[in-house]
Amino acid sequence: MSFLLKKLTSKAEVDDVIRSTEDLVLVLRFGRDDDSACLQMDNVMSKAEADLAQMARIFLIDVDLISVYAQYFDISLIPATVFFFNAQHIKVDWGTPDHTKFIGAFRSKQDFIDVVEVIFRGAMRGKVMVRSPLDPDRVPKYELIYKDI
Repeated sequence: MSFLLKKLTSKAEVDDVIRSTEDLVLVLRFGRDDDSACLQMDNVMSKAEADLAQMARIFLIDVDLISVYAQYFDISLIPATVFFFNAQHIKVDWGTPDHTKFIGAFRSKQDFIDVVEVIFRGAMRGKVMVRSPLDPDRVPKYELIYKDI
């Protein structure tokens, strides 16, 4: 399903999209086209894209092509979804230690729509962090391992 969504293939394209998207939630899915979890996520996002046309723009980013952002957002597990609004990184309290991104695939189209709606409403009020509308059981849990460099 990744062929239904727009792909960004360079850092310059990502930078341009982040800067130019105004008054819409920018959804960036980091992953790989051949990963089964990424394909599931792409399927959910492509089904929801038409419903969210007035609230969001959705793009796919291959972590192997644009590793700068993968390192910046510490994307070690894929798929990982990052949200922006007016070039501001929006954080979501998922009930996990990491608020910067959603790790894993959304289980349903409605879960994804609910998250984007909450982010949109919160961001329109000037919030940079919102609480997840998802039941904590529907959010994948991962152990975060930090390593010293």
